[in-house]
Amino acid sequence: MSGLSLPSAPGTQLFKPGYQTYQSEDGAISRNIDACREIASIVRTSIGPCGRNKIVINHLQKVFLTSDAATILRELEVIHPAAKLMVMASQQQESEMGDATNLVIIMAGELLNQAENLIRIGLHPADIIQGYELAEKFAQSALEELVVDSVGDLHVQNELFKAIRPAIMSKQYGSEDVLANLVAEAVLSVMPKNPKNFNVDNVRVVKIMGSNLTASTVVKGMVFNREPEGSVKNIASTARVGVFTCPIDISQTETKGTVLLHNAKEMLNFTKDEEAHLEADIKAIADSGIRVLIAGAAIGELALNYLNRYGILVLRVPSKFDLRRLCRVVGATPLPRFGAPMPEEMGKIDIVETIEIGGDRVTVVRQENEITRTSTIVIRGATQGLLDDVERAIDDGVSIIKSLAKDGRLLPGAGATEIELVQRIGSYGEKTPGVLQHAIKKYGEAFEIVPRILADNAGLDATEILGRLYAAHGKKEDWYAGVDVDESDVSGLLDTKSMGIYDALAAKSWAIKLATDTVNTILSVDQIVMAKRAGGPVMPKTQMPGNWDADDD
Repeated sequence: MSGLSLPSAPGTQLFKPGYQTYQSEDGAISRNIDACREIASIVRTSIGPCGRNKIVINHLQKVFLTSDAATILRELEVIHPAAKLMVMASQQQESEMGDATNLVIIMAGELLNQAENLIRIGLHPADIIQGYELAEKFAQSALEELVVDSVGDLHVQNELFKAIRPAIMSKQYGSEDVLANLVAEAVLSVMPKNPKNFNVDNVRVVKIMGSNLTASTVVKGMVFNREPEGSVKNIASTARVGVFTCPIDISQTETKGTVLLHNAKEMLNFTKDEEAHLEADIKAIADSGIRVLIAGAAIGELALNYLNRYGILVLRVPSKFDLRRLCRVVGATPLPRFGAPMPEEMGKIDIVETIEIGGDRVTVVRQENEITRTSTIVIRGATQGLLDDVERAIDDGVSIIKSLAKDGRLLPGAGATEIELVQRIGSYGEKTPGVLQHAIKKYGEAFEIVPRILADNAGLDATEILGRLYAAHGKKEDWYAGVDVDESDVSGLLDTKSMGIYDALAAKSWAIKLATDTVNTILSVDQIVMAKRAGGPVMPKTQMPGNWDADDD
């Protein structure tokens, strides 16, 4: 009786028609690993200073030319649930640290590759997850022992430059010195007394076509890609500012109403009253001392005429984000009603001038006499794609300051830290008893992917470079050796400490943690259940011949 198997009852249906389910026996884990491997292969060639760019055209037909993993994956519509976990991990790394987004994807992909090999030789996913967790804890403690330098005072430009340069170098190799100096100068002008309160939103970027990167500058205050609206274009001395989010025009009621006019004289008087009321409002604004008016909505022609008559400079800022930043710069309160503001609602500004940059007339709002709360980096370049990619590199450089304000310790870059982790985690795995040692050693081997990809993308012989790296790191005094992408030395290696190539400890530690957590989550999945898509039948994308409502024959 023990060998007797009863047939299942006919007609037992658990889900509605259209459901799809994959179990571990059907290869659910291998399907997940394949999907994640595909994501990792997309960004694999974009790592490092010699990483190649990708052209991504999103669903709105907007073209992105970039090597930044977070941007590439954000614009791709990934639908696989396991692959989405990797995308979310890279986005979390972008929001927390601003750097090492590629490392999260590459490490997660390689850890899954190693896990697949372990599953094939018979290890259970639970053992792999446990081994990976132990190895990750050991890696975090090993990172603290590998610290070679630290950023001291974040109010010193040279200290900022030392930290920003490697982050920008991985995105804009060859222009890192120019861009790092610009970012350091911009960050320094807005750095608060306590660096932990630094806000990355205080550094803006304005892109103007023409010239080249060496013509880029830093402006204390804000730059807008438009001229003032009226005839007044410049304010040369300190002036009061009023910021309005409402339309600058004849006032209108919020509810609909009907005005009964009996003759032409009444209509003329009605129009004159409206004009007189508008002029009285603008005169009250001028009498309050305001010489600069910032509008967040439309400006009527009649209102503009009166503003010109009273000598008030009018600047329209349609972006609510820029309007919010501008209020921080000038210290004003945005007003939802049109009229004379109270003294505490006004702001102060030193200089407003209209200048020409590369054939474009722009408005510069400067604060010369005090430390401003916002600074703008004006970048120049030949193509829009280049300017967009430089902007992303600057954003990474600014974001790395946020992480260094919390933890200023630095690790050797160029793959030196990863090679050291391979050896240390490998020796830790040898001392671990039981089957967990296999998972720990494979976890360590996964770090080898970083120097291998750096060498591959630079056109070097990766196997030969890795052999030299292991030999160099075998010597106690030469563990700073990393991959030399320039091949300035015959050996293909360089001393990362003397060359100033560093990685932020906080960014690398966070990337390793996110990659490990993502992999453990994916490995713990043994079944995928997918419901039928909601909604009716999908309309065909190709247009059918004939009239859409014609009867079928």
